[in-house]
Amino acid sequence: MPQFEWKGRKRTGETVEGVMTADSKDGVIAALRRQQIIATRVKEKGKELALPKFGGGVSTKELAIFTRQFSVMVDAGLPVVQCLEILGQQQQNRAFQRVLFEIREDVEAGSNLHEAFKKHPKVFDNLYCNLVAAGEAGGILDTILQRLSIYIEKAVKLKAAIKSALIYPTVVVTVAVLVVIVIMWKVVPTFANLFEGLGAKLPLPTRIVIAISHFLGRWAWLIFLMVVAVFITIRLYYKTPGGRYLIDKIMLKLPVFGIVLKKIAVARFCRTLATLVSSGVPILEGLDITAKTSGNAVVEEAIMKTRKAVEEGKTLTQPLEESKLFPGMVTQMIGVGESTGALDAMLSKIADFYEDEVDEAVANLMSLLEPIIIVFLGVTIGGIVIAMYMPLFTLIQQIQ
Repeated sequence: MPQFEWKGRKRTGETVEGVMTADSKDGVIAALRRQQIIATRVKEKGKELALPKFGGGVSTKELAIFTRQFSVMVDAGLPVVQCLEILGQQQQNRAFQRVLFEIREDVEAGSNLHEAFKKHPKVFDNLYCNLVAAGEAGGILDTILQRLSIYIEKAVKLKAAIKSALIYPTVVVTVAVLVVIVIMWKVVPTFANLFEGLGAKLPLPTRIVIAISHFLGRWAWLIFLMVVAVFITIRLYYKTPGGRYLIDKIMLKLPVFGIVLKKIAVARFCRTLATLVSSGVPILEGLDITAKTSGNAVVEEAIMKTRKAVEEGKTLTQPLEESKLFPGMVTQMIGVGESTGALDAMLSKIADFYEDEVDEAVANLMSLLEPIIIVFLGVTIGGIVIAMYMPLFTLIQQIQ
């Protein structure tokens, strides 16, 4: 049997190490666990067998499933450490498994759950950590986790709606562009050589298509490099505060997509703030977290201005109206929620309504884009085909 060098930590926090003979690394970890020792490092004769040291790579869907399972187990009365141990063992994502085991170790060492979560910001954001902190402070961790799971599940649904609105037209247009490039690059030159050999007089549309084909054949590499350079430049510019604000502002003003993006922003704002307020997070802190998780610089600025106004003693309604981002119906319902003391319930209703609106807007967007894409394909590819056959028609008439 191979020998394993191990290093671990007792429940008291004392660090221990030693050598153990076992069939595998899992056997060493299991044996140490029976001795109430948490293994932090295990290796065989210089060969590192520890789990990979990275903390990202966790999808929103995986986080939603974990939160739902965690809430059910806490509600059933299981200790938090045991919950993390069970969920970590059944986790197929190795990165997420390592994160959960590290959180379990921190909690066993005496850390609060939200403090352990904060050590992994790539997995658990500020909203998640603050809600868990509120749940621990109020003794309602199970309730908070249930609300978090609902929030994340709805966020996953909203994200899927956004993807469905973008994937179809992007794929179709990309395929159409590739087809046009192949035609212009390979097919048109063949016709051009044929016409040149026949000495045919070419009409204007045919000459234009052949000229474009020659240009693409000669400068395709330069066009490709320019497209890549523009894409990289936009990406880098978007990473700057001013660039992100400008591009997000343009996106919100687009004729069709802008309407969908505004509805998404309203739904996300209301859902996030409702979850925070209903969980006992103070309104100022809730607005701050909501702004940072909005996903749009323009919306973030509007929320931060609202936060400043609330800090000065004003209501939510007025600054939200002044931002011009939130419809009158939304601000009126928020005003009613403030005056009746049921802001969280009103925000949840608005979020439900606008999430349905997003689904409908995406469906309408798809029905609008389909005929536009069909017309684009017909005009582009059909125009090229007709332009290349026009000289053939002329030659046939001359022969007759």
